[in-house]
Amino acid sequence: MALKILVVDDEIDFLDSVERALTMAGYTDVHLEADSRQAAMRIASGEVYDIALLDISMPSLSGLELLQQIKAGSPTTECIMVTAVNEVSVAVECMRWGAYDYMTKPISRDDLTLKVARALERRKLLNILELKSRETIPDLANPEAFKEIVTQAPRMRRLLREAELHAVSDVPVLITGESGTGKELLARAVHRASRRSSRPFTPVNMASVSDPLFDAEFFGHTKGAFTGAERDRAGYLEHTNGGTLFLDEIGYLPASLQGKLLRVLQEGEYMKLGNSRLKKADIRFIAATNMDIEHLVQKGSFRQDLYYRLKGAWLHLPPLSERSTDIPLLIGRFLEELSVNGARITMSPDAFELLLNYSFPGNIRELKSILHASANLAAGSEISRQVLPKYIKLPRPRSAAKVPKTTERNLTLEELEKRHILRVYSETGKNKTQAAKQLGIGINTLRRKLDSYGVE
Repeated sequence: MALKILVVDDEIDFLDSVERALTMAGYTDVHLEADSRQAAMRIASGEVYDIALLDISMPSLSGLELLQQIKAGSPTTECIMVTAVNEVSVAVECMRWGAYDYMTKPISRDDLTLKVARALERRKLLNILELKSRETIPDLANPEAFKEIVTQAPRMRRLLREAELHAVSDVPVLITGESGTGKELLARAVHRASRRSSRPFTPVNMASVSDPLFDAEFFGHTKGAFTGAERDRAGYLEHTNGGTLFLDEIGYLPASLQGKLLRVLQEGEYMKLGNSRLKKADIRFIAATNMDIEHLVQKGSFRQDLYYRLKGAWLHLPPLSERSTDIPLLIGRFLEELSVNGARITMSPDAFELLLNYSFPGNIRELKSILHASANLAAGSEISRQVLPKYIKLPRPRSAAKVPKTTERNLTLEELEKRHILRVYSETGKNKTQAAKQLGIGINTLRRKLDSYGVE
């Protein structure tokens, strides 16, 4: 999701230098305007920007006047005022009108990118606070980035929207959740929704990282750095430059190596083995674990400072048992994946019912494995009750009502959806408002679905 930045200044050279600095920092959607009146027309036409850099002293329309117009039309736009030395008092007045910060000319590239990054972080946090307080969940701005994650559960939809908000910045993200809940899938989605989407996504299993090889694997080495180093080799950091490094199973990282990782996170620099020259680590870090890291910190086996550094943003994936409304959708998705080369895999109603009532301690990964194994036993046709694993046939009872019986033997994705909607509708006492809320869809959408099913 590209961030939109507006820069308004009557000095062309200043506009050019700001554009170069922002482009080098990875911000590609930068709009320049030398005429403040034209900028005002953009705002009046409904253009919305994430960040606006406004020169205070401009002919025709001052930066303060433009600020007021922006805040009137788009209160969430973070505005940074650009001033001459003798205008600091005016800049403070601008902040009373809603400006985030101000900068004094001449502006260094580092100061500019730091101010913009902080403004974006503030905007993101405000958006997250607003999201948590809303009853309705806004749609994803970039649904394509999250298309691999199948869900209609309100809790998950809110989580994905929060993940999308975090994606716009470079703050480290910690993803927690039970094994099999889709932590790497979420990490990849955050990467795709970020400005780094065109750069590498590198997953590293930290449980397999050993002390002797850490430096060589992460930092890389030069030829002759140690015995056996016959050529230069790029490490994970160099390979991922500009992209996202996914540190899976971070809880297993040995204590002896945690300090080395912390230094990279803090300083943003590292050295290859055999080379004393510092290299910049232009990387977004995402870590994941199924362990209780806070407990590890209390035990002293995981560094507290590293934990808080990684937990710049925290996303917790619920187990499948707490998002059971997604089970029919996931079944539909996996059946589609199994239906290849013209061979259509279906499922019998009684098998479908068994899966709906199973607790899935292994979460989504277990569901997928069950379907793949059962499809093999079904010889590429219908997954019946008989080919499901034996332990599935003794499910723990759920409070939810069972799926109504039917004589229909071949379940398409549309039929799975229909069956699920009708079940939830029945469980809520045919209360459309409650059913729509539980399903995570709009009430008008529910009405259309029910009409198409011939249900009043």
